[in-house]
Amino acid sequence: MDFAHSEQSTVGIEWELQLIDRDSNDLRQSAAYIMEQLEGKSFIQSEMLLNTIELTSGVHHTIGGCMSDITRGLDTLRSATDPLRIDPSSAGSHPFANPGYQRVTDKERYKELVNRTQYWGRQMLLFGTHVHVGIDRRDKVLPILRAMMTRAYHIQALSASSPFWGRNDTGYASNRAMVFQQLPTAGTPHQFDTWDQLETYAAGMMKTGTIDHFNEVRWDVRPSPGWGTLEVRVCDANTNTLELRAIAALIHCLVDLYSSELDAGHTLPSMPEWFVYENKWRSARYGMDAILITDEHGNEEHVKDTLSSTIAALEPVAQKLGCVDDLAGIYEICHEGAAYQRFLKVASANAGSLDAVVAHMRAEMHAERPLTASKLEAAPGGSYQRATTGGTTIE
Repeated sequence: MDFAHSEQSTVGIEWELQLIDRDSNDLRQSAAYIMEQLEGKSFIQSEMLLNTIELTSGVHHTIGGCMSDITRGLDTLRSATDPLRIDPSSAGSHPFANPGYQRVTDKERYKELVNRTQYWGRQMLLFGTHVHVGIDRRDKVLPILRAMMTRAYHIQALSASSPFWGRNDTGYASNRAMVFQQLPTAGTPHQFDTWDQLETYAAGMMKTGTIDHFNEVRWDVRPSPGWGTLEVRVCDANTNTLELRAIAALIHCLVDLYSSELDAGHTLPSMPEWFVYENKWRSARYGMDAILITDEHGNEEHVKDTLSSTIAALEPVAQKLGCVDDLAGIYEICHEGAAYQRFLKVASANAGSLDAVVAHMRAEMHAERPLTASKLEAAPGGSYQRATTGGTTIE
């Protein structure tokens, strides 16, 4: 299994967006029509479900370069969605949409996925953010993957934005994490020591018909041999561009740090798989209130404390990669609360209204940053208006 040549620490971002009807706050199955209108336009892709459009950046050296592409893609997308009264917005799940009502894109691989996985395949009403970071040598990929697993679920906690599922408060910060791992090749990755072991795994999975191509391995962090990258897929979809920038910068810096450590001849940190599995569950359940295992010895620390020390240690890397301001957005997430925390506060302030939660999602997308949860007043057409003077009206 070849690993494509890639310049170390180049970066690309993929961001899955929900197509939300402005009048009902429900999802619209309009992706096929929108893609027809935008045929040939850059940075816009279809996804598994017809309620989803994915924005994809090109390959860049900085997060800022990626975000320039993402912004252009979003502007282009809005040129097609505005006349349809659709707001592109996002989170790891939609608070009240019925998974059974969602239609699959007319592509054979998606149809086969649903046919094979049946009930769970039909539950994949999920939205994520994926960050690719270039790795310049194949022998670095697996050590960096193992090192990333010591911090992957801190990243999951930061991005958690799916506490609601089919109108239910699940009690999880990231219910997306729990649902997605029901697919047979999703969830926490195997931590192989050598590339040969990874090849043996892939060959066995293909021989037995479990997968037809390695990209059907949907681990939270996976090698992407065709691109020459390590792909971090653990994040719920971000609700706004500030959080997208911040979390992508954190991933970019961590991978670059681990690459530099390998170049210097150092051994990278790792943890046993059983600790990694436990961290995934704790992070999905408790989010920013989780106490996560930090090392192979089983030491534990509150996720915010680990994030604080990690961000401080990454400052020189962020200087090198030109993402100091982007990385600083992590502090704003910690101050305002992760998206799931903001959603729960909005619901509480609005008598449990999930319409209000969707209105808040839409507002954050337009504001391009996290917003303080507030009481909203119902507006005509099922939308909501902020109760504060001078607030943003969502129409």
